[in-house]
Amino acid sequence: MQHAVGSPLPPPHRPGHGPGPATPGSQAQQPGAPGFAGAPHHPPVPPHPHQPVPPRRDTTGHVQLPPGGPVAVPSPPPAQAPADPGNTILAVLLIGPAGAGKTSVAKYWAERRRVPTAHISLDDVREWVRSGFADPQAGWNDNSEAQYRLARRTCGFAARNFLANGISCILDDAVFPDRPVVGLGGWKRHVGPGLLPVVLLPGLEIVLERNAQRSGNRRLTDEEVARIHGRMAGWYGSGLPIVDNSQLDVPGTAQVLDEVLARAIASPPQW
Repeated sequence: MQHAVGSPLPPPHRPGHGPGPATPGSQAQQPGAPGFAGAPHHPPVPPHPHQPVPPRRDTTGHVQLPPGGPVAVPSPPPAQAPADPGNTILAVLLIGPAGAGKTSVAKYWAERRRVPTAHISLDDVREWVRSGFADPQAGWNDNSEAQYRLARRTCGFAARNFLANGISCILDDAVFPDRPVVGLGGWKRHVGPGLLPVVLLPGLEIVLERNAQRSGNRRLTDEEVARIHGRMAGWYGSGLPIVDNSQLDVPGTAQVLDEVLARAIASPPQW
């Protein structure tokens, strides 16, 4: 028999000891007492049943998260107290054409609030699809519409769960006033009636200039930008708050957004 180098060798076999058969007159080794001949036999102690360790409350896998439900309309503040959007848990939808500054303003606004706030961009979520991505620039068809609907539903699910756990949410999307497929109805259905929509609509020359600074599939042709901008003008007269940020930088637009939201909290829009 071979043994590993460095391991102790087994003792030489003696009658009545070790694994060989016991000789007459010798006492066999008792089970449960290894290495000692003649040791009294004790029945093996049954193993203790496994007692599950109660999870610690700070263990990530055991944190109980409230389920996300439809977002309710924000409660207006008491008559004596002005609305403070910086301390209120909100769900905001920032609407506008390509180049309006939706994503930049949403990120800036979310990063500087006094309460936890998340930013969700529908374009980012839509581009989670890597292989088989249906780029709307290649043509709007059943596949691109299905991926848009899926991204919007995913954004709504995420927003409801953030809000159910005390985290505000600002979403951005190019929502068209004249196209139900990409209209407000889907956002209201997936997020809830408490969603506060705000339209960013700078002048055409501004969005053309900003679009020229883009790259990849986020950059559109000038003709497409002009067409989208013209359709966004349909939001005038809709009752939704509209911010012309042509002469405003990102911090200035975020400040105006806070003012608009303060009015929306005091008197929620009907949409």
